[in-house]
Amino acid sequence: MIISISGAAGSGKSTIAKMLAEKLGWPRYYIGGIRRQKAKEKGMTLAEYNKLGETDPSTDFEVDEYQKELGEKDDNFIMEGRTSWYFIPRSFKIYFDVDEKEGANRIFKDLKNSQKRNEGQSLKSREDVLKSMRERKQSDIKRYKKYYNIDVYDKKNYDYVLDTTNLSVKEVFDKIYRLCEGFKNSI
Repeated sequence: MIISISGAAGSGKSTIAKMLAEKLGWPRYYIGGIRRQKAKEKGMTLAEYNKLGETDPSTDFEVDEYQKELGEKDDNFIMEGRTSWYFIPRSFKIYFDVDEKEGANRIFKDLKNSQKRNEGQSLKSREDVLKSMRERKQSDIKRYKKYYNIDVYDKKNYDYVLDTTNLSVKEVFDKIYRLCEGFKNSI
């Protein structure tokens, strides 16, 4: 069984994907992390790398081919990425949604507490985070429509959609774990 996780910024994708991989004892592949590393290697922020991707499809094609190959040859793993549902069609496709202001609050709190993922950007307020989230979403929409003719934010593409806005991490994890166990047992 392969579980692909996608969703809105700040919805808890990474947190839940890590917890789920640990609980199941499966590897977790994080496409966003790979893209961040590729951007860093080019001396760019993720936002700059995404902008480059609007005219240079290689920024997407490389990681998308990687996840497609994993989906064809491996089993029992978690794939976290916006296009994973598309490139691994046999996966159990989960989408996490969140109110965008709540998502921005979560990301801002995470940035404040850990100083991670800032990548040189000046995200000094929740408003900066919200603006960055909106820009990234527009870049994603533009790139994926242009290169694959897909909308990664269309919830019809997923087997299960969960709005995490008013749920704790434990509540989200418990729901997703039970759901995945049930799905695993049905195949």
